[in-house]
Amino acid sequence: MAQVKRIRRKVNGILLLDKPLGLTSNAALQKVRWLLNAEKAGHTGSLDPLATGVLPLCFGEATKFSQYLLDADKGYETLMQLGATTTTGDAEGDVLERRPVTVDGAAIEAVLPQFRGDIRQVPPMYSALKRDGQPLYKLARAGEVVEREARSVTIARLELLDCAADRASLRVACSKGTYIRTLVEDIGQVLGCGAYVAALRRTQAGPFGLEQAVTLETLEQLHAEGGAQALDQFLLPPDSGLQHWPLLQFSEHSAYYWLHGQPVRAADAPRFGWVRVQDHQGRFIGIGEVSEDGRIAPRRLIRSE
Repeated sequence: MAQVKRIRRKVNGILLLDKPLGLTSNAALQKVRWLLNAEKAGHTGSLDPLATGVLPLCFGEATKFSQYLLDADKGYETLMQLGATTTTGDAEGDVLERRPVTVDGAAIEAVLPQFRGDIRQVPPMYSALKRDGQPLYKLARAGEVVEREARSVTIARLELLDCAADRASLRVACSKGTYIRTLVEDIGQVLGCGAYVAALRRTQAGPFGLEQAVTLETLEQLHAEGGAQALDQFLLPPDSGLQHWPLLQFSEHSAYYWLHGQPVRAADAPRFGWVRVQDHQGRFIGIGEVSEDGRIAPRRLIRSE
């Protein structure tokens, strides 16, 4: 008997998932996409299977703006295991070396200032960065180590939350592209005892915090009770990750031409930069960039049904 093809829904918006332990970001995305029965979906930057916490998932028209969430600052809380290093920089890897732990909270506090502000990081081999088209983690699993260029990242906040015996908890606020595993390894190296990430939880992704996120367990329960539509209550507007951008409202005439790819002028437009745009009825219709002549050039558009 032929299998009936599932007809997907047009779902638009951002769902903030509290990603569970053990799932890849893509596996979590596909699970939620199935629960929502959504036609189009994407996530905004991977969390390792070991990591939990805020994972913004974009559906439908919101996928057009996922890059801007990918570029956003992040916040984490991490548990640092002192006295050992691993192949992956976290608890999933094999132990490379063990050393005695003679440091305390005061010693950790003393080294943290050198990791605040603008710093340089060498990306780990176990990462999704590519070399000649191959992800580094695949090369690492094959036993290869390749040279990686140090990258500039910004650590806006780095606090010691707790320290007991050979474990310490840190709170981190950082720029995109920061590897917490590398940060923890580098701190362990300066301390002289080595360290790796024993647990990692993302608490912030751009404007979104953990208090706004929903668990997969909750989504599954509501789906069992009310189907895919029961999850729509958790969808945020497609532009909810861009609320800090200036907002312009176009007239019906301007919106028509803008949605057909033509730059237009708008009252109260900033002199430069990116803007969110609404039509005359207050509907979000896309994002634009102010050009040198003061007109708003369309960059990503949403067309109403």
